[in-house]
Amino acid sequence: MRTMGLDVGSRTVGVAISDAMGWTAQGIETIKINEEQQQLGLDRIGELVKEYEVTKVVVGLPKNMNGTIGPRGEASEAYAKAIEVKLGLPTVLWDERLTTMAAERVLLEADMSRAKRKKVIDKMAAVMILQGYLDSVSKN
Repeated sequence: MRTMGLDVGSRTVGVAISDAMGWTAQGIETIKINEEQQQLGLDRIGELVKEYEVTKVVVGLPKNMNGTIGPRGEASEAYAKAIEVKLGLPTVLWDERLTTMAAERVLLEADMSRAKRKKVIDKMAAVMILQGYLDSVSKN
């Protein structure tokens, strides 16, 4: 009964998984994709879903600061739909405004080099997306 969190970009997807109790999010990996060629990494996500017994997927929805949804948001909506169709799992779209910047700030404060930050930023953003969702669910 775990939840997966995804930070979807055009070239990578950051992946995070909740603990069994649904309290904390841990970064798992970053999957390389090619959005233009429709190589979306869904097979790898399916493998992780089985491995971690995932029952729900939270996909970051990058809204504009005024709350509207632009091209990246539409791409995230399409990605969530593809997960529902291919993997048969329910998805939740979660407002991810500023999560990548917050992740970057955390990594900068940890004094991580630019090269290392680049490798983990998407995974860290996925953790922040999932943790925000988990925190909101636990309050209800």
